[in-house]
Amino acid sequence: MATQIFVNLPVKDLSKSITFFEGLGYSFNLQFTNEMAGCMVVSDTIYFMMVTEGFFQQFTNKPIADATKTTEVLNCVSVESREKADEIYENAIAGGASPSKEPTEYGWMYGRSFVDLDGHQWEMMWIDPAGPPSA
Repeated sequence: MATQIFVNLPVKDLSKSITFFEGLGYSFNLQFTNEMAGCMVVSDTIYFMMVTEGFFQQFTNKPIADATKTTEVLNCVSVESREKADEIYENAIAGGASPSKEPTEYGWMYGRSFVDLDGHQWEMMWIDPAGPPSA
């Protein structure tokens, strides 16, 4: 069995978070979605759990970071093209996200960054399968 990753992110309004990410083209696994958490599917092995803050707090003894004031993590997701990175970014902004920084442009690698409704930073990154140019 392949290793799976479940990234857990605290959210203030689960319904709004699910609607936001569905607007970016992601689906949610209903088997792992209820009133406390939503399981966003990125691939067959990568999932983001949008967890209500109250439920999230049950899994840690530390306070939940206010992602609108501090950066606790950068969520970088690969996409199949530069155009897809732009499309997701534009849909995120239209859905209420905020721009994070200028596009990342290295020729062989390109990305767009935004901050979601809860302040989490996302990077949609295209990387040329050939990799960086040789020195």
